[in-house]
Amino acid sequence: MSAPVSLFGIRHHGPGSARRLVEALDALQPVAVLIEGPADASHLLPLLADPAMETPIALLTWAEENPANASFFPFTDYSPEYQAARWAVQHGAMLRFIDLPASDHLGAHHDDAEEHGGAQADDAVSRDPIGTLAAAAGYADGESWWADVIEENPDPGPIFAAVADAMSALRSEGPPLSMREAAREAHMRLEIGRAAKECDGPVAVVCGAWHVPALAAKHAAKSDREILKGRPKAKVRATWAPWTAPRLARASGYGAGVVAPGWCAHVWAAHEGPDRAASWLTKAAHALRERGHFVSTAGVIEAQRLGVALAALRGRPAPGFEELREVAIACLCGGEAALWNEISAELLIGAQVGAIPPGIPLAPLLEDLQRQQKTTRLKPEALERALTLDLRSESGLARSTLLHRLLALDVPWGKLADAGRSRGTFRENWVLSWQGEFAVRLVENLIHGSTIAQAAAGRLMEAMRTESDLGRLAALVRTAMTADLAAAAEFGTAALETRAALTSDCAALLAALPPMADIVRYGEARAGTVAHLAALMPRIVVEAALALPHAARNLDGDAADTLRKAVVAADSAIELAQLDKTVVATWQSALRALLHDNHATRIVSGTAARLLYAAEYLAAEEAATLLARMLSPGTPVTEAAGFFEGFFEGAGQRLIHDRALRAAVDDWLLSLDEDAFTSSLPLFRRVFSVLDHSERRRLMDALFDRSPGGVGGGGAGYRLVPGAAALWPMQEKRILELLAAGAPR
Repeated sequence: MSAPVSLFGIRHHGPGSARRLVEALDALQPVAVLIEGPADASHLLPLLADPAMETPIALLTWAEENPANASFFPFTDYSPEYQAARWAVQHGAMLRFIDLPASDHLGAHHDDAEEHGGAQADDAVSRDPIGTLAAAAGYADGESWWADVIEENPDPGPIFAAVADAMSALRSEGPPLSMREAAREAHMRLEIGRAAKECDGPVAVVCGAWHVPALAAKHAAKSDREILKGRPKAKVRATWAPWTAPRLARASGYGAGVVAPGWCAHVWAAHEGPDRAASWLTKAAHALRERGHFVSTAGVIEAQRLGVALAALRGRPAPGFEELREVAIACLCGGEAALWNEISAELLIGAQVGAIPPGIPLAPLLEDLQRQQKTTRLKPEALERALTLDLRSESGLARSTLLHRLLALDVPWGKLADAGRSRGTFRENWVLSWQGEFAVRLVENLIHGSTIAQAAAGRLMEAMRTESDLGRLAALVRTAMTADLAAAAEFGTAALETRAALTSDCAALLAALPPMADIVRYGEARAGTVAHLAALMPRIVVEAALALPHAARNLDGDAADTLRKAVVAADSAIELAQLDKTVVATWQSALRALLHDNHATRIVSGTAARLLYAAEYLAAEEAATLLARMLSPGTPVTEAAGFFEGFFEGAGQRLIHDRALRAAVDDWLLSLDEDAFTSSLPLFRRVFSVLDHSERRRLMDALFDRSPGGVGGGGAGYRLVPGAAALWPMQEKRILELLAAGAPR
């Protein structure tokens, strides 16, 4: 005689389903617990009961020959399967997964539409059965209906029988199953039958609610075995990996995810009834207070009462997170949704990171990281720790390479404390701090390779394939070379050369020069060749120089500012790379062409003049003449102001020492009428804000020809302003009025 089998249809991450399942298991006391999951990973199930296991975690399976072919099966405290596994271990019951093995899934051809979709792909019922039931009940979405009926209902009644009846009705109207779904259910039926024959007592089956009718139906074992014949296979490995609460959210792209993982965790942990809403609102109040907002206890009490009333008006059995969000905004946030937005992610999503006990086999990237941590003698620590590396030593270079490769994988275990300032040296200063979620990111990067080096190179090359911006592409090449990833660097260099040859966009060409200059100038600090880029950079400089005069014409404010910054960065890169004189001369000629182009945007031509003057390609007398012409009374004020800003921004100190430039600026300022001067004041403030108090005083001394050692420490004399005799009485009168008025009280 086969043992009696009880089927429990659940939602994969439902706190209410989990609670009712534990109650049902306590009542049934099964000798075997069978769970929907890859059958070849059953040996890992008992580890869920390890006290050192901290959820959320995920069952990770991957193909041995291709680790990038991997699957994740997340679990958390409120996952019914997780609670069922813990119950089985604690009560000594047999515990197994019964779904198709991972070797079948990972060996399948993912481009086979019939295999993975079939007739069900376009069927609304099979695609969203809960949504169909919700629509029949008059709900706008399946999430709210399922929460009201099962997850948050304090008295749901015999829910498993009701769910089975509902799913039977839906499946009777649905289309035929796809090949894969049919195979899954055939495999589960065979596993259930095998367990029932082996056991002498009740057998509990925990599966998705949709499968309950098919698993309860009578099928010949022979026909089920026929369905499974010829299924694909692959050699696989499996382990547990840390997971995070945000990756349980449906918004993360996880198809079986929930809308608000933080709320589900609260529903699982909190008591049912009014206390659930009160404790949730108390969390919200604490979160707001931690951010410096005043929230009274009375406000929490009123919010709880309002939440219960709002749920009753909407016909819901208890307040859900939608009602509590609305009352929290009204009672705790003073009606300001912006305050709620500060804490919504913390409350609704959460930030929990799982942890795996020692001794459990790790994913390939985590294993490789542990090996390299031992090799480089870098210990992961949660607290920040400073680390200085000398790249001339073998150990220092190895540590730096590992940290840079992890950065390429978006695993910032180390952050450069002086990024951009230590170039040209053999020293790097890092701040190390290991976070638990970094393990999750490494698992996610498994699709790019099974070792740190392979994954970093694969991720960079994938980004290079789709990157259309030359500047960002060159930055990726620099990252690849810094991380000593030769294949990725060669791939990126080839892509950079191809795209540079196909573009005439001046801004894109200019953006590529700064990262290329870093590689060309400082590449000798690491292994790897820079010869290819050293030959490519001059060509890009020449192309950018040819395109610059036309690109600088008739630009609006935002485009002009973007181009101006790109020109400044490119000029610094050309100087840094120490290119051939003929290439530099071509660039300087392009800058000079802007000075005589009446259609060139003045802020860009002013910047070009400043760069030429700073590099001594523009003589002082020529610069003064140019400035006087550009700031002449016949020039529109907006154009003159643009040239002035481009020429002097960040370089106001030059006026202290250059008499001719100072005189040209002074004459222009005196020529402005009152309205034009007032409208230009913000510009003057920006230009002269870089001067400190001492520099401003020196500028005033130079402007008024004050010599050191004069009366009052100022100087021997002052320049007489024309019309001073008429101006002074008005100035004196105004000063006396201010003195008479005194300070405001």
